[in-house]
Amino acid sequence: MCGIVGFTGRQQAAPILLDGLEKLEYRGYDSAGIAVAQSGVAVHGGVEGAGLTKAYSAQSGSRQTVGAARPDAQEDWQEGTGAASARSVQDGSRMTGAGSAEPSIEIVKAKGRLKVLREMTDDGRSVPGTCGIGHTRWATHGEPSVVNSHPHYAKNKRVAVVHNGIIENYQEIRDRLTKEGFSFISATDTETVAHLLDKYYAGNPIEAISRVMFRVRGSYALGILFADRPGEIYAVRKDSPLIVGRSDQGNFIASDVPAILRYTRDVCFIPNLEIVKLTDREIHFYNVDQEEVEETFSQVNWDTEAAEKGGFAHFMLKEIYEQPKAVRDTVSPRISEGHVNLEELGMSQEDLAKVSRIQMVACGSAYHVCMTAKYMVEQTARVPVDVDLASEFRYRNPVMEKDTLVIVVSQSGETADSLAALREAKKLGYRVLGIVNVVGSSIAREADSVFYTWAGPEISVATTKAYSTQLAAVYLLAIGLGRARGVIDETAEQEMTRELLRLPEKIERILEEKERIQWFANKFSHSKDIFFIGRGLDYASSLEGSLKLKEISYIHSEAYAAGELKHGTISLIEDGILVVGVATQKSLFEKLISNMVEVKSRGAYVLGVTSYGNYSMEDVANYTIYVPKTMECFAASLTVVPLQLLAYYVALGKGLDVDKPRNLAKSVTVE
Repeated sequence: MCGIVGFTGRQQAAPILLDGLEKLEYRGYDSAGIAVAQSGVAVHGGVEGAGLTKAYSAQSGSRQTVGAARPDAQEDWQEGTGAASARSVQDGSRMTGAGSAEPSIEIVKAKGRLKVLREMTDDGRSVPGTCGIGHTRWATHGEPSVVNSHPHYAKNKRVAVVHNGIIENYQEIRDRLTKEGFSFISATDTETVAHLLDKYYAGNPIEAISRVMFRVRGSYALGILFADRPGEIYAVRKDSPLIVGRSDQGNFIASDVPAILRYTRDVCFIPNLEIVKLTDREIHFYNVDQEEVEETFSQVNWDTEAAEKGGFAHFMLKEIYEQPKAVRDTVSPRISEGHVNLEELGMSQEDLAKVSRIQMVACGSAYHVCMTAKYMVEQTARVPVDVDLASEFRYRNPVMEKDTLVIVVSQSGETADSLAALREAKKLGYRVLGIVNVVGSSIAREADSVFYTWAGPEISVATTKAYSTQLAAVYLLAIGLGRARGVIDETAEQEMTRELLRLPEKIERILEEKERIQWFANKFSHSKDIFFIGRGLDYASSLEGSLKLKEISYIHSEAYAAGELKHGTISLIEDGILVVGVATQKSLFEKLISNMVEVKSRGAYVLGVTSYGNYSMEDVANYTIYVPKTMECFAASLTVVPLQLLAYYVALGKGLDVDKPRNLAKSVTVE
């Protein structure tokens, strides 16, 4: 969803805000903006008075200074009629409190990528002040535009707000505020929050924020500035991620760790429904009843370099190459002398043995992990597994057995639908296990047990290394369950753990042959339709391969259980269309070969993905990609790598921005 960053301290805020927003662009890149509080700074009207070298049109950006000194500035900015406006909003403007020495908030906003905002502000140098908030947007309410971009502010300029999430009753609030004389200029739900804060603010920010919390429904993470409280940032969250960071140079808010990793590792994940007040030296937490509470900080162990490209052209390619390390880091600490150690779950061997059924819920790529887990767990532990899309789970009034274990899988630990499913399961009285990558995230805090995947920060919108570590986590869980239930013996467990520990080096071998995949991808970068087929575990891998391709290349792509081709889908096959067949399972190999023959006879160009040794694939496929041999239950960890590379190089061949695919954001924190 959207990205939020805030800083108050003893350095200029704007450059820090822009740096943080750059780290958060994977969360949204339709537009961006910053608001910087200025205490007693005389600000003069006109673009050049601020040290800007260009005046930008409303299509690309606008700049306003708002504060108690300019009660009419909103109308000036909207209509372009005030004496202080550089020109009308249609041509571009910077609104300033002409010559005012009153406390004020300067807001600069731009449509498009962050580089536009950087140019407008001379990398932040032209917006003085040591306290500010910033936002990078993924549009939900209102099209991407300067007017709809954040920060938003109230009519009398006392408040500036950035927001991640969705206010579900915003129209109801908007209608009521309009009747009370408040005017709106944007189509966003966020502007209602700014006006509500203005309505309730009588000098006590905590009281005003608390009253707003009782009025709005939905999800939100808010960063707030009050013009008459220079040097102070206020923040609050409900169901949307927000963290606080502290350092010797000042204090931070952010919607994700990478935004502030350069400046501090000392962070607190703000609990749900808590308000935070930050000054340059202090941080105070309050509950919804305005009572001060104590919260604990923890150290983030991610390397700073992990959030940088490190010489790679894109974060996605870098993260594909980080998969061997990420899988190794996730697996190795959980295996000791050939045994899987699941003590971190807080479940005894008896607890594991009592699990009668598993219900898995997730979204997107994490859902495909669950599809793989279904095959793995049922084979290894003989526990029936149901898999639901998290967005559907809580709306179908699920019927589950008493000893069902609910497993929620999410990279961020903040995925809105998955979090809602977790809460529904807990409300129904079931034990919930969260498989997440972010320590202290909402799912991690609210689940009964947590299994962390040690992937480190994943920046690219299209997940790769987080997916691979989630696969590794469900393998470990399946083996542990199988051993606790007596389905596999010690010898089988040790054989499986040995092979599991070999997966990282086998992934490295696949990466060494990326040129063959790149060559093939270039041949099909202009395809209109691509199909993926597989059976069993290979079908789950096909789902992920198809999703990766459509996410970043915008090519229409579908994945099908190969046996379903004859039930309608084969009518879509025509001359030259690419069909990717994944086949690693011995018992299903010949059946998949037959399906590939079917599509090839109808004109398809067939790419086969299989294990070394299955050389009969070349009799059918036009081109074959081999992966190292492994136990069939682990094959998904290997076959997904060439499919990731295929998607990457197809998108690259089309000249697309691989890390920032259109209409998508990394962390989906709204339903």
